[in-house]
Amino acid sequence: MLPWSAELAGRFEEHTYESDLLRGNPLGDPHERPVLVYVPPGYDDSDQRYPTIYVTMGYTGHIGMWFNRVPFRQPFPELLDAMFAAGDVPPAVVVFVDSWTRYGGSQCLDSPGTGQYHSYLCEEIVPWVDATYRTIADRDHRAVTGKSSGGYTAMVTPLLRPDVFGALATHAGDAAFNVCYRGEFAERARTLRDKYDGSYEKFFEYIAGKAGRTTNEDLHLMEMYGYSSAYSAEPDGTVLLPFDDRGEVIPEIWDRWLAWDPVEMVRKPQYAEAVRSLRAVWIDAGKQDEYFLDFGATAFHRAAQQAGLPDDRTHFELFEGTHGGIEYRYPLAVRWLCEQMMK
Repeated sequence: MLPWSAELAGRFEEHTYESDLLRGNPLGDPHERPVLVYVPPGYDDSDQRYPTIYVTMGYTGHIGMWFNRVPFRQPFPELLDAMFAAGDVPPAVVVFVDSWTRYGGSQCLDSPGTGQYHSYLCEEIVPWVDATYRTIADRDHRAVTGKSSGGYTAMVTPLLRPDVFGALATHAGDAAFNVCYRGEFAERARTLRDKYDGSYEKFFEYIAGKAGRTTNEDLHLMEMYGYSSAYSAEPDGTVLLPFDDRGEVIPEIWDRWLAWDPVEMVRKPQYAEAVRSLRAVWIDAGKQDEYFLDFGATAFHRAAQQAGLPDDRTHFELFEGTHGGIEYRYPLAVRWLCEQMMK
């Protein structure tokens, strides 16, 4: 394993997509977005059409980070290419999508607090990819995958648009909100009280003056506000937190969050029907996940089973590991999705 780079058998093509749906978004974030498309070995040598897999990122992730290198581990794009180069898995076009916002992410939802990131993916990027590349342009040959907030996107997007996506893979995706989110509220409320007089406005003023020197505590506060902007923004864009100045849940706002919990969604008839229709669902998480997303994975799996998703279309696994350093899991899921979609 070389520490600098690897010679690829396929190739990555970098594009910039000018989005009408993201133009004029509430946060003033760019409406021109990078899109990274991987074409497998042999793409140029035939007229073959390919299934597509869309990759979305975790919170604070953006496309420029995919090739980041750490010691003794290869980045996912290289692992992906090596898998397809071996020639023992049905090849696919893989699309890396950006849903970054000034808050660090959007959960890839349509929200008056952040913008129309769900519609951007389903109504703009998917049709553009099908028009630009030789894809099998139907939902049964189109999957979405991701980790953490990207795993959340992978769970909810096919529930919302089963006509667009027929398969998913979620790695430690945000689910079972009462377990993965609620325990943080008191700590975030305390930080706001002690450092910013309970005001997110003062927090953002502070952050603006220390670019490049953010701490984990800063990122945790930003993340909570980003989730709130996705799950509980008012029609005018006002962001409502799900807890008060004592860290106690505000029931009517928390209910709005729960309406976006993948576990709670699958329990509703319209989403239960959507999950039953999926051709392939991969669910995994580390048993030592710091955010207890192993419990979220388990809850989502059980909810999907109860909704009627057959076991032969499901892969569920809890592995030894934490929330980080699990990129080796991603090609395992991509392989399985390709095999399931091309049966």
